[in-house]
Amino acid sequence: MPSSSVAVRELPLFPLPEVVLFPGRPLPLHIFEFRYRIMMNTILESDKRFGVLMWDSAQDQVVATGCCAKIEDYQRLPDDRMKVLTIGEQRFRVLDTVREKPYLVGLVEWIEDNPSENELGELANQVELLLRDVVHLSGKLMDQRIELPEDVPNLPEELSYWVASNLYGVATEQQALLEMQDTAARLEREVEILSSTRNHLAARTVLKDTLK
Repeated sequence: MPSSSVAVRELPLFPLPEVVLFPGRPLPLHIFEFRYRIMMNTILESDKRFGVLMWDSAQDQVVATGCCAKIEDYQRLPDDRMKVLTIGEQRFRVLDTVREKPYLVGLVEWIEDNPSENELGELANQVELLLRDVVHLSGKLMDQRIELPEDVPNLPEELSYWVASNLYGVATEQQALLEMQDTAARLEREVEILSSTRNHLAARTVLKDTLK
Protein backbone atom coordinates (compact mmCIF):
# COMPACT_ATOMS: atom_id res chain seq x y z
CA MET A 1 0.00 0.00 0.00
CA PRO A 2 1.25 3.50 -0.73
CA SER A 3 0.63 4.58 2.86
CA SER A 4 3.00 1.94 4.23
CA SER A 5 5.98 3.00 2.11
CA VAL A 6 7.30 5.01 5.05
CA ALA A 7 7.32 3.89 8.68
CA VAL A 8 6.26 7.31 10.03
CA ARG A 9 3.95 9.89 8.46
CA GLU A 10 1.53 12.70 9.23
CA LEU A 11 -2.11 11.57 9.22
CA PRO A 12 -5.37 13.52 9.67
CA LEU A 13 -7.16 12.00 12.68
CA PHE A 14 -10.89 11.45 13.19
CA PRO A 15 -11.85 10.63 16.82
CA LEU A 16 -15.14 8.74 17.17
CA PRO A 17 -16.90 7.83 20.44
CA GLU A 18 -17.33 4.08 20.96
CA VAL A 19 -16.05 3.22 17.47
CA VAL A 20 -13.03 0.99 16.79
CA LEU A 21 -12.03 0.32 13.18
CA PHE A 22 -10.11 -2.84 12.22
CA PRO A 23 -8.02 -3.65 9.12
CA GLY A 24 -10.11 -4.92 6.22
CA ARG A 25 -13.41 -3.88 7.77
CA PRO A 26 -15.82 -1.29 6.31
CA LEU A 27 -16.85 1.88 8.15
CA PRO A 28 -19.62 4.10 6.72
CA LEU A 29 -19.61 7.69 8.00
CA HIS A 30 -21.95 10.66 7.83
CA ILE A 31 -19.84 13.83 7.81
CA PHE A 32 -21.63 16.96 8.98
CA GLU A 33 -19.31 18.91 11.32
CA PHE A 34 -17.63 21.81 9.51
CA ARG A 35 -14.06 20.85 10.52
CA TYR A 36 -14.54 17.26 9.28
CA ARG A 37 -16.07 18.47 6.02
CA ILE A 38 -12.86 20.47 5.53
CA MET A 39 -10.84 17.37 6.43
CA MET A 40 -12.67 15.11 3.97
CA ASN A 41 -12.33 17.61 1.11
CA THR A 42 -8.59 17.88 1.82
CA ILE A 43 -8.19 14.09 2.02
CA LEU A 44 -10.04 13.56 -1.27
CA GLU A 45 -7.43 15.74 -2.97
CA SER A 46 -4.57 13.60 -1.60
CA ASP A 47 -4.38 9.85 -0.91
CA LYS A 48 -7.92 9.49 0.56
CA ARG A 49 -6.56 8.26 3.90
CA PHE A 50 -7.13 9.34 7.49
CA GLY A 51 -6.85 7.78 10.92
CA VAL A 52 -9.80 6.61 13.02
CA LEU A 53 -9.28 6.76 16.78
CA MET A 54 -11.72 5.89 19.54
CA TRP A 55 -12.68 8.74 21.86
CA ASP A 56 -12.48 7.30 25.37
CA SER A 57 -15.31 8.98 27.28
CA ALA A 58 -14.20 7.44 30.58
CA GLN A 59 -10.75 9.04 30.27
CA ASP A 60 -12.11 12.07 28.38
CA GLN A 61 -9.40 11.76 25.76
CA VAL A 62 -8.59 10.16 22.44
CA VAL A 63 -6.72 6.83 22.51
CA ALA A 64 -3.21 6.55 21.02
CA THR A 65 -3.75 3.48 18.80
CA GLY A 66 -6.08 3.45 15.83
CA CYS A 67 -6.61 2.22 12.29
CA CYS A 68 -6.04 4.00 8.99
CA ALA A 69 -9.19 4.35 6.86
CA LYS A 70 -9.24 4.79 3.08
CA ILE A 71 -12.21 6.41 1.36
CA GLU A 72 -13.67 3.91 -1.10
CA ASP A 73 -16.74 5.90 -2.12
CA TYR A 74 -18.52 9.11 -1.16
CA GLN A 75 -21.68 11.06 -1.85
CA ARG A 76 -22.16 14.80 -1.40
CA LEU A 77 -25.41 15.79 0.30
CA PRO A 78 -27.19 19.15 0.71
CA ASP A 79 -25.52 21.67 3.07
CA ASP A 80 -22.08 20.24 2.19
CA ARG A 81 -22.70 17.13 4.28
CA MET A 82 -21.19 13.89 2.98
CA LYS A 83 -21.78 10.16 3.16
CA VAL A 84 -18.46 8.36 3.07
CA LEU A 85 -17.68 4.65 2.81
CA THR A 86 -14.24 3.73 4.13
CA ILE A 87 -12.24 0.52 4.56
CA GLY A 88 -9.75 -0.15 7.35
CA GLU A 89 -6.09 -0.53 6.39
CA GLN A 90 -3.02 -0.57 8.67
CA ARG A 91 -3.05 0.06 12.39
CA PHE A 92 -1.01 2.92 13.77
CA ARG A 93 0.20 4.51 16.99
CA VAL A 94 0.18 8.29 17.45
CA LEU A 95 3.66 9.56 18.33
CA ASP A 96 2.88 13.26 18.53
CA THR A 97 0.25 15.87 17.69
CA VAL A 98 1.23 17.99 14.69
CA ARG A 99 -1.75 20.35 14.95
CA GLU A 100 -5.23 20.46 16.45
CA LYS A 101 -7.09 22.96 14.24
CA PRO A 102 -9.13 23.01 12.11
CA TYR A 103 -8.87 19.27 12.71
CA LEU A 104 -6.46 16.93 14.48
CA VAL A 105 -3.31 15.84 12.64
CA GLY A 106 -0.85 13.43 14.21
CA LEU A 107 2.57 12.00 13.52
CA VAL A 108 1.99 8.24 13.44
CA GLU A 109 3.95 5.02 13.11
CA TRP A 110 2.48 1.87 11.57
CA ILE A 111 2.18 -1.23 13.76
CA GLU A 112 1.76 -4.88 12.77
CA ASP A 113 1.36 -8.22 14.52
CA ASN A 114 4.63 -9.90 15.42
CA PRO A 115 5.39 -13.09 13.44
CA SER A 116 3.93 -16.11 15.24
CA GLU A 117 6.16 -19.00 16.21
CA ASN A 118 3.21 -21.39 16.37
CA GLU A 119 0.74 -22.68 13.79
CA LEU A 120 -2.47 -20.70 14.28
CA GLY A 121 -4.78 -22.84 12.15
CA GLU A 122 -6.15 -24.87 15.08
CA LEU A 123 -6.84 -21.72 17.10
CA ALA A 124 -8.58 -20.10 14.14
CA ASN A 125 -10.72 -23.25 13.67
CA GLN A 126 -11.70 -23.09 17.33
CA VAL A 127 -12.81 -19.47 16.92
CA GLU A 128 -14.83 -20.32 13.80
CA LEU A 129 -16.57 -23.26 15.51
CA LEU A 130 -17.49 -21.05 18.46
CA LEU A 131 -18.77 -18.41 16.03
CA ARG A 132 -21.02 -20.99 14.38
CA ASP A 133 -22.35 -22.11 17.78
CA VAL A 134 -23.10 -18.52 18.79
CA VAL A 135 -24.89 -17.81 15.50
CA HIS A 136 -26.87 -21.07 15.71
CA LEU A 137 -27.97 -20.44 19.31
CA SER A 138 -28.86 -16.82 18.52
CA GLY A 139 -31.09 -18.03 15.71
CA LYS A 140 -32.70 -20.61 17.97
CA LEU A 141 -33.53 -17.96 20.54
CA MET A 142 -35.10 -15.74 17.86
CA ASP A 143 -36.87 -18.66 16.15
CA GLN A 144 -35.16 -18.01 12.85
CA ARG A 145 -32.35 -19.51 10.84
CA ILE A 146 -29.18 -17.37 10.88
CA GLU A 147 -26.09 -18.18 8.86
CA LEU A 148 -22.56 -16.85 9.14
CA PRO A 149 -21.79 -14.37 6.33
CA GLU A 150 -19.80 -15.76 3.41
CA ASP A 151 -17.08 -13.14 3.82
CA VAL A 152 -15.72 -14.56 7.09
CA PRO A 153 -11.93 -14.72 6.49
CA ASN A 154 -9.98 -17.98 6.70
CA LEU A 155 -6.56 -16.55 7.58
CA PRO A 156 -5.98 -16.29 11.35
CA GLU A 157 -5.01 -12.60 11.52
CA GLU A 158 -7.84 -11.46 9.23
CA LEU A 159 -10.28 -13.69 11.13
CA SER A 160 -9.20 -12.13 14.43
CA TYR A 161 -9.97 -8.65 13.03
CA TRP A 162 -13.33 -9.80 11.64
CA VAL A 163 -14.44 -11.25 14.98
CA ALA A 164 -13.23 -8.19 16.91
CA SER A 165 -15.08 -5.81 14.58
CA ASN A 166 -18.33 -7.74 15.08
CA LEU A 167 -18.37 -7.51 18.86
CA TYR A 168 -21.11 -5.08 19.85
CA GLY A 169 -21.33 -2.70 22.78
CA VAL A 170 -17.82 -3.43 24.03
CA ALA A 171 -15.68 -0.67 22.51
CA THR A 172 -13.10 -0.85 25.32
CA GLU A 173 -12.65 -4.60 24.67
CA GLN A 174 -12.39 -3.94 20.94
CA GLN A 175 -9.73 -1.31 21.57
CA ALA A 176 -7.71 -3.79 23.63
CA LEU A 177 -7.92 -6.31 20.77
CA LEU A 178 -6.85 -3.65 18.25
CA GLU A 179 -3.78 -2.76 20.33
CA MET A 180 -2.58 -6.39 20.60
CA GLN A 181 0.36 -7.18 18.33
CA ASP A 182 0.07 -10.95 18.72
CA THR A 183 -2.46 -12.77 16.54
CA ALA A 184 -2.53 -15.81 18.84
CA ALA A 185 -3.23 -13.66 21.90
CA ARG A 186 -6.06 -11.89 20.05
CA LEU A 187 -7.61 -15.20 18.95
CA GLU A 188 -7.25 -16.66 22.45
CA ARG A 189 -9.08 -13.67 23.95
CA GLU A 190 -11.81 -14.11 21.33
CA VAL A 191 -12.13 -17.78 22.29
CA GLU A 192 -12.79 -16.61 25.87
CA ILE A 193 -15.37 -14.02 24.75
CA LEU A 194 -17.16 -16.39 22.33
CA SER A 195 -17.15 -19.27 24.86
CA SER A 196 -18.75 -17.02 27.47
CA THR A 197 -21.33 -15.81 24.93
CA ARG A 198 -22.09 -19.37 23.79
CA ASN A 199 -22.59 -20.58 27.37
CA HIS A 200 -24.89 -17.65 28.10
CA LEU A 201 -26.94 -18.29 24.96
CA ALA A 202 -27.07 -22.04 25.64
CA ALA A 203 -28.45 -21.40 29.14
CA ARG A 204 -31.10 -19.06 27.73
CA THR A 205 -32.00 -21.64 25.08
CA VAL A 206 -32.49 -24.34 27.73
CA LEU A 207 -34.65 -21.95 29.75
CA LYS A 208 -36.74 -21.10 26.69
CA ASP A 209 -37.24 -24.81 25.87
CA THR A 210 -38.17 -25.52 29.51
CA LEU A 211 -40.75 -22.72 29.60
CA LYS A 212 -42.31 -24.06 26.42
